[in-house]
Parts: sequence; C-alpha cells; structure tokens
Amino acid sequence: VQLVESGGGLVQPGGSLRLSCAASGNTFNRPTMGWFRQAPGKEREFVAAMRWGGDNTKYAASVRGRFTISRDRVKNTLYLQMDSLKPEDTASYHCAATNRGLISSTMSLVAEYDYWGQGTQVTVSS
Repeated sequence: VQLVESGGGLVQPGGSLRLSCAASGNTFNRPTMGWFRQAPGKEREFVAAMRWGGDNTKYAASVRGRFTISRDRVKNTLYLQMDSLKPEDTASYHCAATNRGLISSTMSLVAEYDYWGQGTQVTVSS
C-alpha cells in the first residue's frame, strides 16, 4: 500500500486548506484511515480518523469543529478539510492506514497503523 499526501502549504491564521491522501496498491478491505501530525521536536499526534465505510469517525479535541475528515471511495482518496487554522496547527501532516477496522478507542494510536505517507507541510503564519 502506498499513501501520497498533497495539499499542504502556507496559510494565514483563520484560513483553510484541504489535504488529500491518495492510496494505491493492495485493495483495502474495510480499512481504517487517519491523519496525524508532527511538529518539530514533538511526537506525532492524532488528528482525525475514519472507517472506510464511513460508519465511525474520530477527532482530536484540538481540531474538533474545525477539521473534517472524508473519503472518496472511487478515487481511493482520503481528505482533511482544515478551517479556522491556527498557528499551533503548523506541522507535517501524515496520512496513515491499516487493513483492520479499528474501534474508536484505538483509532488515535500511532501503533495501530501499518502504512504511512511521507507527509505534507502545513504552516499557519501571518
């Protein structure tokens, strides 16, 4: 499985960006996909995740109400719509996936994901 992120960039506080993660390789079977981010000198942290069937989504408290995760089944692409961006959202954003259908309590755990993208940089600054 290959995951390729795109859509990052420089945006002013209060602005919006939409990240994309294109998945290719082995066909998924009821997977879970998510977004994590990592700022310099900090550990990778959970942002949002969803079951590919769309029956379960989870958000970190810091982004709930501002970010929206979604997917396009036909394009095999995961999205992260980010609105009302803040300077503290600045980080490298990574797409992650697993062939297992994770439950809510495990969706936020880095160790539960088997595949990772290289990341796309998001910088929020005036």
